[in-house]
Amino acid sequence: MPCDGDDDKTKSKGRLHAVNIAARIAAMGLAVASAALMATASQCTIILYNGGPAHTVTYSNFGPFVYLVVANAIAAVMIGVAIFLSVWKKGSGKCSKVLLPILDVAAPALLYSSTGAAFATSEYLSYCSPNGRRVSVCDGALGGTRNFCSQVRLAMYISLAAAGAVSAAELVKNFKLGTLSFGGDSHSSGSDSSSDDGCAHGCKH
Repeated sequence: MPCDGDDDKTKSKGRLHAVNIAARIAAMGLAVASAALMATASQCTIILYNGGPAHTVTYSNFGPFVYLVVANAIAAVMIGVAIFLSVWKKGSGKCSKVLLPILDVAAPALLYSSTGAAFATSEYLSYCSPNGRRVSVCDGALGGTRNFCSQVRLAMYISLAAAGAVSAAELVKNFKLGTLSFGGDSHSSGSDSSSDDGCAHGCKH
């Protein structure tokens, strides 16, 4: 007959699993939103304040922004597969045990690397004008650039949030109940057999 402590542990594990799945779903949604927002940051016409020729800039003019779109899209697919394997009743099979660790490493790696590259590029958003002068895309003196710059920056912050959500899901997944939730277990970690005997004795009565 199971002890009350075992029931509490089972319930706690179920809650942690639910939190893990919720964090993964949030990460997948954020990754999709970031990719979509960055991909639609296009066709921004820059009007030079000195009367120079207008220039149209899109996210595809910047390699790291393209990488962010692709990386977030791939990461969203990976997270979706990880969610499916986590909730699938037969997900404890050999295929799941092999794929889940790979997905749990690859998805945040894509998100963090692409977000970092995008943030690094956003500090120097510029292009070379026909007269050979380097023009900053986000220069306040230019017309038509504020929406573009704010949109790509928002996409980067959303991508960072997606990476954080994946990391949170991984932390919850690897959280050990005995270390915090059940102080008695961690205190007697060196004497598992004695604690089990005590539990069995308590159940008999």
